[in-house]
Amino acid sequence: MAPPGHSNRIGVNPEITKTMENAKNLKQVPQYGSINGGSSSDSCPTCKGTGRIPRGQQDQLLAVIPCNDVRLQPRRTKLYVCISMGLSIFLCGLILFFFPRSVTLTPVSVLSVMVYFTPDSVEMEVKNLFNMTNENFVPVQIAEFSMQGVVNEIVAGHTKITNMTAIQLRSQKPYIVQINLLLEDTGLNNYCKSSTIKIHTLFLKLQITMNIAYLSHTEQLSQDVFEYIDCGNNSTTPHPVRS
Repeated sequence: MAPPGHSNRIGVNPEITKTMENAKNLKQVPQYGSINGGSSSDSCPTCKGTGRIPRGQQDQLLAVIPCNDVRLQPRRTKLYVCISMGLSIFLCGLILFFFPRSVTLTPVSVLSVMVYFTPDSVEMEVKNLFNMTNENFVPVQIAEFSMQGVVNEIVAGHTKITNMTAIQLRSQKPYIVQINLLLEDTGLNNYCKSSTIKIHTLFLKLQITMNIAYLSHTEQLSQDVFEYIDCGNNSTTPHPVRS
């Protein structure tokens, strides 16, 4: 018998108790990979059946999510994809609409040449036909159109127009521009007034500068046009020119 006042309970080591509890839990939890709790699979290599992840290894472990998990099935996926595609197409359309395109000036022909003789000079009125093409989706305003005529490297005339009408979107518009030339060189005067020469051909160089504005954007176009005219007789028969 135990002495009086002595407890009948025998002290138990806490570590032994913890080990027994872990073993009991391992028996109750199905093994890793098992569906029905059978023993044909191995234990979970991560938590060993305890259901807890070792501290400090949260960033090193890979979670296995079932295929029927709602997190793998986002809602309204088709709607979001359609909205994204629509926004992309809309932005591309805006870029194509506002992207600056070319505005071209094309010389067509010399419409007429009127010649006037004075004792010391030869005066000519030359009318030219130009086509201006606007490839943009907005109208183009011609702020200023200037043209300078050069004969034998001598500036013979100049004209400037500031009230030309705008070119509508995706269109071509013809313009008739007249320039007045004054030839005061003695050699050119004698050549143009000579009665022994039937055709008095002069090569005229037109230096064209055009300032245009569209989409809050200003641009300057420059082009040289070469054409031949008869400085001895009036001519109203159009003939083509080249740039």
